[in-house]
Amino acid sequence: MTLATTTAGASIGNTVLLRDVFPRAKHRDYRRALCLLDPYNIDLTWEVIEAAGKSGSVDMFLNFMIMDINRNALRKRMEKSLQSKVDQLTRLVGDESWKEAGYRKADTLFGEDYEKVSNEEFAEWFRQRLITKAGFKHVPKPMPMTTKNNAVIYYLYFASQKPAALSIINGI
Repeated sequence: MTLATTTAGASIGNTVLLRDVFPRAKHRDYRRALCLLDPYNIDLTWEVIEAAGKSGSVDMFLNFMIMDINRNALRKRMEKSLQSKVDQLTRLVGDESWKEAGYRKADTLFGEDYEKVSNEEFAEWFRQRLITKAGFKHVPKPMPMTTKNNAVIYYLYFASQKPAALSIINGI
């Protein structure tokens, strides 16, 4: 029951941003928005991220839940991933390109196999996607948010159209 509620809540959030919030931040009307996307359970859609990037007037902070992604979708062995989480990650990044980005071929004792890339490599792939696919012009390297044992829980991304915003964020 909780999962259905969470999924419905995320769907409502995605819909409200696209239908009610982003259209009010029109570049031609000199209206801007700063959006904090903190998806619970990686249930945010690429459509929202791309709409923010292509709007030209929405800057965003995004909590990229790498721990949840690793635990459920981007596992060491792809066949052990939970299908519902694989589907959520596909919706988050807009297509299945994350599978190629998340795994690389490796020679093993038993022949060729696949291994999972590091969190840093996957985070950089997503950063490049925010620039090349979503249309954000300025996306600094994300800040890893860690536990006291230095395990990365999520990466905090900032994405903007303006270099001034990037300078402010880098200064912080």
